[in-house]
Amino acid sequence: MTVLRLGTRGSQLALAQSRLVAERLEAAIPGLRIDLVTIATAGDRDQSTPLAEGERPGWFTTAIQEALQRGDVDIAVHSLKDLPTGRPAGLVIAAIPFREDPRDALVSRTGAPLRGLPPGAVVGTGSPRREAQLRAIRPDLQVRPIRGNVETRLRKVREGEYDAAVLAVAGLRRLGLERQASEVLGFEEMLPAPGQGALAVECRTDDTRAREALALVDDLPIRLAVTAERAFLAALEGGCSYPAAAYAEHFGSTLKLHALVAPGGRIIRSKTTGPAETAAGLGRQLAAELLGRAAAG
Repeated sequence: MTVLRLGTRGSQLALAQSRLVAERLEAAIPGLRIDLVTIATAGDRDQSTPLAEGERPGWFTTAIQEALQRGDVDIAVHSLKDLPTGRPAGLVIAAIPFREDPRDALVSRTGAPLRGLPPGAVVGTGSPRREAQLRAIRPDLQVRPIRGNVETRLRKVREGEYDAAVLAVAGLRRLGLERQASEVLGFEEMLPAPGQGALAVECRTDDTRAREALALVDDLPIRLAVTAERAFLAALEGGCSYPAAAYAEHFGSTLKLHALVAPGGRIIRSKTTGPAETAAGLGRQLAAELLGRAAAG
């Protein structure tokens, strides 16, 4: 029997996501067994620093990537939105096999939707992207940092520490908690983080066995969509620190990319359409446009 060791964070969500990948691989390759290896990241160990202050590129991924580089594991599963656009030496994203609903959801203590929250309601999020878009809709809200896994954030809302919190639909669904959502926010209200809802599987560049296995579960339409989104983010990272969001829709041979930046909380949106094979170029094009508009005021 062939065995691949899969590196993953130890949260219930990370384990659920890794099991999805393990099951897909084991179904695709008779005689393959996937062993899960849990690895604590810096973001797992530090549960007090607000994400917007403490989060660095790779906060939730670097420890797992280092284990992969050392050969402690053979493959690693990440939430794609957690992966920095800069690539570490010797590693490759060999498969993007799944993308769950990329939208965000509001979970409120009373079940009220975003526009039904009382004036001055306290809403939890550690994301500047989410905060900027929340304030554009409801400038009266008190937006405060929130930490912890999905279950912890839900408990903090349930116990009244927050009136509501914004979480990814994907995480709620993968944990069977989608009924906790008071409202799923549409793309016109809350554009997601680049890669949100998608899973990425890394391996070592020179590991032919792992690369061949992962090629069997890669989903090309998903890969093209997130390529556009991450190219947009990569272009922005070289030029600004604005909160940013992007989502690409795949229509046959065409991609439509929606994106925004929020300099000083001011939402600037745009979109572009082009051939799917030019995904990275579409992302860079839209980044240049939005950076130019932001600089022009």
